[in-house]
Amino acid sequence: MKIEKTQEGTKLTIALEGRLDTMTAPELDQELKVGLDGITNLEIDMAKLEYVSSAGLRVLLSAQKVMNKQGEMIVKNASEQIMEVFEVTGFTDILTIQ
Repeated sequence: MKIEKTQEGTKLTIALEGRLDTMTAPELDQELKVGLDGITNLEIDMAKLEYVSSAGLRVLLSAQKVMNKQGEMIVKNASEQIMEVFEVTGFTDILTIQ
């Protein structure tokens, strides 16, 4: 998986490409743990993300919990397949999805 970060002031955009699964979720988790200090607006762009597993969902949930305390998190450009995973797991009620 490829992770591309862009920061503008207190806004951080993370573009994901490939698969967010058991093998790649720890990498994203680490990026978020060190990258969210002082961030009030987190955008996760999934335009090029092909797949998300339960491990990936855990990382997104963890990031959402952090951002609930310090600002907002928005998930953008999720494919139909990923939206289906969000709907089945109830993540559409937890995440702000555009």
